[in-house]
Amino acid sequence: MKELAPVNQNVVLDITNSGTQKTASGIIIPDTAKEKPKFARIVAMSAIENAETRPGDLVIFKQYGGTEIEFEEKLYLYFPMLIFLPK
Repeated sequence: MKELAPVNQNVVLDITNSGTQKTASGIIIPDTAKEKPKFARIVAMSAIENAETRPGDLVIFKQYGGTEIEFEEKLYLYFPMLIFLPK
């Protein structure tokens, strides 16, 4: 099985959108027009000394930051270390 393995103090966030989005009037919003979520769960991270986060933590990130990666039919964001939101 392949896995995403970030390096150099980066994390991978799962930003897969669950389902099709529609407006209140029923118009389908295409993927190219959708706004990225601003919160996501960490699914993988590089070896970071004294890291305050770990996989499974919810984090907030900049809307247009990071690099989107599609891997095994899911959408991920490869990103430098983020601001941690405690559970």
